[in-house]
Amino acid sequence: MRTAVIKAIELILSGDRELINILLVTARMSLSSSLIALAVGVPLGLILGAAVFRGRSVFIVLNRTLMGMPPVVCGLLFYMLFSGVGPFRHYKLLFTVELMILAQVVLITPIVIGNMENYVSGIAGPVRETAKGLGLSRMTTLRLLMNECAYVICSTYLLAFARAIAEVGAISMVGGAIAWKTNVMTTAIMMYTNRGNFTLGVALGLILMALSLIVNILVTVLQRMISK
Repeated sequence: MRTAVIKAIELILSGDRELINILLVTARMSLSSSLIALAVGVPLGLILGAAVFRGRSVFIVLNRTLMGMPPVVCGLLFYMLFSGVGPFRHYKLLFTVELMILAQVVLITPIVIGNMENYVSGIAGPVRETAKGLGLSRMTTLRLLMNECAYVICSTYLLAFARAIAEVGAISMVGGAIAWKTNVMTTAIMMYTNRGNFTLGVALGLILMALSLIVNILVTVLQRMISK
C-alpha cells in the first residue's frame, strides 16, 4: 500500500500526459452525466412525489425497476443502437465520450428520480396544506417545495456523481476504453490490473478516491451554506 501511495504521488507530480488525459475524460464524463441526470431527474422526482394523477404508481414501479438496471444491459442496448447495424449508426457516436455520457444519464436519472420521489412524497402533503391555507399559487407552492428539497438535492447529486465516477460496465462497452480518447479511471484500473500491474492499479484507485473526496467536500460545504 505504501508503494502504491508513493506511485500515486509520483504520477501526479510528474504531470504524466496520459494520466492527465484520463483524469480529464473522467471528470468530463462524470460531471456532465451527473449534472444532466440531476437536471432531468429532480423535476420528474418532484412530480412523482407531489402530484396526484392516474397511473402514478405505475410510473413509480417502472422507475424503481430502472434503478436496478444492470450497467452491462444498458451498455449492450446502446451498443446495439449505435453500432454499425444499429438504427442510430449514422450518428457515429460509438466509442465516444458523448455516448458514454448518454449511457450514464440513462443509468443515473432513475436513481435521482427515485431518491427525490421518496423524499418529496413525505413532505408534499404538509407543504400542500400550508400553501392552500395561505392561498399560494401552484408556482409558488412548487418553489416552496423546491426550497424544502434544497438539502436533499445536494445529497442526491452526491449519489449521482458517485454512481457516475464508479461505473465500468456500460462505459467500457460503449466507450471501448480507447487510450487518449475514452479511457477513464475505472477502465484504466481494470486494464492495469488485468496486466498484473497491481501497484499502478492501486495508485489510480487512490487518485480516484481523492477526486471523489474533493467533490464530496465541495458539495458538503454547499449543503451547510444552504442549511444556514
